[in-house]
Amino acid sequence: MSSKNVLELTDDTFEDEILQDGVAALVDFWAEWCMPCRMLAPTVEEIAAEYAGKLKVGKVDTDANRSISMKFGISAIPTIILFKDGQAVKKFVGLQQKKDLKAAVDQVLV
Repeated sequence: MSSKNVLELTDDTFEDEILQDGVAALVDFWAEWCMPCRMLAPTVEEIAAEYAGKLKVGKVDTDANRSISMKFGISAIPTIILFKDGQAVKKFVGLQQKKDLKAAVDQVLV
């Protein structure tokens, strides 16, 4: 479930890649068994390609990375969190439309 533009994030890599890097980021919290997560995956990959070089995009498998999922209060998936300067600034829970995600990304990139 990944492309060259989407990072596979783990409990061990999340802080360095997202929180300390200081760049704008979109993180998709998902699980293999989650059908809405699978439906959202192509949208996340499209956004990663469209914003390559401007937005870091990553995925966190919530089953394999419970620590980071708990830290951000992930209680339902898919959940997408937008980060700016290492801070969570917007959270989307459930299946989202691409236009809504892009509008939020555009606000974060300003």
